[in-house]
Amino acid sequence: MTNPGGRFARSQLRRIARRVMLARGLAPDFPPAALDELQAITAPASDPAARDLRHLVWCSIDNDDSRDLDQLSVAAALPGGATRLLVAIADVTATVRPGSALDAHAGQNTTSVYTAAETFPLLPEKLSTGLTSLNPAEDRLALVTDMVFAPDGGLTAAEIYPASVRNQAKLAYAGTAAWLEGKAPPPPALAAVPGLAEKLRLQHRVAGQLAALRHRQGALSLATRQTRPVFSGDQLAGLEADTPNAAKQLIEDLMIAANGVAARFLASRNLPSLRRVVRTPAHWDLIVELAGEQGGRLPPAPDARALEEFLVAAQAAHPAIFPDLSLSVIKLLGAGEYVLEVPGGAAPGHFGLAVRDYSHSTAPNRRYPDILTQRLLKAALAGRPSPYAEEELAALAQHCTTQEDAARKVERQVGKSAAALLLAPHLGEQFDAIVTGAAEKGVWVRIPSPPVEGKLDHPPAGLRVGHRLRVQLVHTDVERGFIDFRRLAPA
Repeated sequence: MTNPGGRFARSQLRRIARRVMLARGLAPDFPPAALDELQAITAPASDPAARDLRHLVWCSIDNDDSRDLDQLSVAAALPGGATRLLVAIADVTATVRPGSALDAHAGQNTTSVYTAAETFPLLPEKLSTGLTSLNPAEDRLALVTDMVFAPDGGLTAAEIYPASVRNQAKLAYAGTAAWLEGKAPPPPALAAVPGLAEKLRLQHRVAGQLAALRHRQGALSLATRQTRPVFSGDQLAGLEADTPNAAKQLIEDLMIAANGVAARFLASRNLPSLRRVVRTPAHWDLIVELAGEQGGRLPPAPDARALEEFLVAAQAAHPAIFPDLSLSVIKLLGAGEYVLEVPGGAAPGHFGLAVRDYSHSTAPNRRYPDILTQRLLKAALAGRPSPYAEEELAALAQHCTTQEDAARKVERQVGKSAAALLLAPHLGEQFDAIVTGAAEKGVWVRIPSPPVEGKLDHPPAGLRVGHRLRVQLVHTDVERGFIDFRRLAPA
């Protein structure tokens, strides 16, 4: 389906995004003081004392259109089936100083905001896509997490240190995944670097081992539907599904490992840290009820392994509705949050990942908690005390959680507005649909093309997630992102 109108769709969505950001306490623009500071930054940071690892076959893997490159990775086989895996994270804190106007703006928003029409970056693009980005064929300063894994994915050694690195190949998820899955030849950027293919396959193998180990420990197999807008110039042409693939999973697994090392490293040096947690679900009874509706059984007390077994079985039995079931489970699990972990403390772990020690440290160009963690890591490496008092870190953790929630709401709002804009010319048309949510607040349905969700007006009793029905589009509101369908009687 295409949108016959919407000539100025991008500008309309930009206006909506800015309005909603301001309403949520987020700043869409950099203040003059930050821009003044930016003018004085003319070169990437360097450190003569850092290890020189520019000769390694580093590569980045990210979205096709990503330019804010936070991490590189490389692997080497060791005797006995072990693997050495290095993850390099852009040293943003060498450029963005505490107390600066740039830091203040990043600390206000705490995250880049990715809307359907415009990205509002945490840091100005001169930094985030330039001087602090791990761009190909450019020397950059990084913090390297150097890990050794046994053949079963168990971590046997790890250290963190500053190093100079050089990205040998900027790869994209889609093309890299197609190659890893044997569906396409290697992308040109991959094929052009001698030895990179072998090292990427090794990374892929290690990532699989790490994922398998986590899932044996109860990490949850969840998959939700994500869409991204497709523009033709400034006109919204459609929405396309953003699906999981082998390359995305590879990066996710490596970053989970690096984030765990960062958390444990700070604990080992008796420094506080910001932990990323998903608490043991308070609404486990509702998850039990949801599983029962799908023919599964869960124990009365929260049990990650039992939930993982149910999810695996549900995906095999009903793959078409599994993303909708996953979304329901995610909502019942509760949102992730940042909390302070003091030395010797016992902050909650991450229920969904089945890990106890977990920070956010791998995306400092995009997330402010990662900048805070990077400063803490540097203090640990230098043998200095924490640059933040515990009370200050606790307040920052709460603020980052609040602002992240606000940013996600902005992104969802603009995404819904884009969907409403796309469907507006199709009022009165009929679609096949599937129920994606059923609660006291209402019933939601999704149509397959375009992949859009809306609310069902006057739903009959008894509808459950996965029920299929025929609907008619009856209302759209682009400003508020509302889409309403009416159920049609069976033919």
